[in-house]
Amino acid sequence: MARQPHFLSINDYSPKQIKQLLDIADEMKQHPKRFNKSLKGQVLAMIFEKSSTRTRMSFETGMYQLGGIAQFLSSRDIQIGRGEPIYDTARVMSRFVQGIMARTFAHQTVTDLAKYGSIPVINGLTDLEHPCQIMADLQTVREHFGKLSGLKLTYIGDGNNMAHSYMQGTGKTGMDCTIITPKDVKYSCNAAIVEAALEDHAAQGTTLTITDNVMEGVAGSHVVATDTWVSMGMEEEKAERIAAFKGFTVDNAVMEAAGKDAIFIHCLPAYRGYEVLEEVIDGPRSLIYDEAENRLHAQKAIMYSLMAK
Repeated sequence: MARQPHFLSINDYSPKQIKQLLDIADEMKQHPKRFNKSLKGQVLAMIFEKSSTRTRMSFETGMYQLGGIAQFLSSRDIQIGRGEPIYDTARVMSRFVQGIMARTFAHQTVTDLAKYGSIPVINGLTDLEHPCQIMADLQTVREHFGKLSGLKLTYIGDGNNMAHSYMQGTGKTGMDCTIITPKDVKYSCNAAIVEAALEDHAAQGTTLTITDNVMEGVAGSHVVATDTWVSMGMEEEKAERIAAFKGFTVDNAVMEAAGKDAIFIHCLPAYRGYEVLEEVIDGPRSLIYDEAENRLHAQKAIMYSLMAK
């Protein structure tokens, strides 16, 4: 496949490149030993401004399985947290390691690391996008249905990084997408990302719909997704957000409205009783643990595509 220099946004990749990454991820899951020395001797620096269970474990495990190692660096462990310019950090890291994964607040942090460094940079999450998670989600959906094209994915909740990456990912893979958020513009999606995603969907002949009507919007869905209403850094808004998202909980009634074959996914961590009820997330339609496992395989494919010699 034509090699991209970084993995910062789904939007940077063509539909063909997304499919190729998913194919590699599937092959790695089915035949992991074929790749177990592909990154031998390489080091991935992992910058964590935001803590994470799945991101840290999947990247560390993935690098080990590919023959390399990963270094965990919290904001307390590196000089960025003390005011060092990102361009100095990026240039120095480029002398020590072969790749950087960053899980940060500001999206500009990952774009600046890519701009000033000379090694691949992977977006492990920013407040704007979560492309690694969407790759794992697309892999999970394709495993279950045997395809992506022609399916409908509906996301219910905050117009956040997950909503943005879902509309981008579906726009690259021939899927219809519906985003259901409250009327309050505070919880709406980023207008520039919506505009770009609409162009991708139009090119694919698919639809991107944004609405605040849960039952109408979810009808005919193959995949129902949601996310926490209170993301990291928003704890002071918890009461306000719980009130704003009343009526946006994914329960059995929502899944029935979606359709008899609809599955449920969630990037985790989940807060049962808020964005989703136990009857759904712990029920037979839920694929959350397959989805979590696929973070490992999808991210191994990303690291391999960027870092393999």
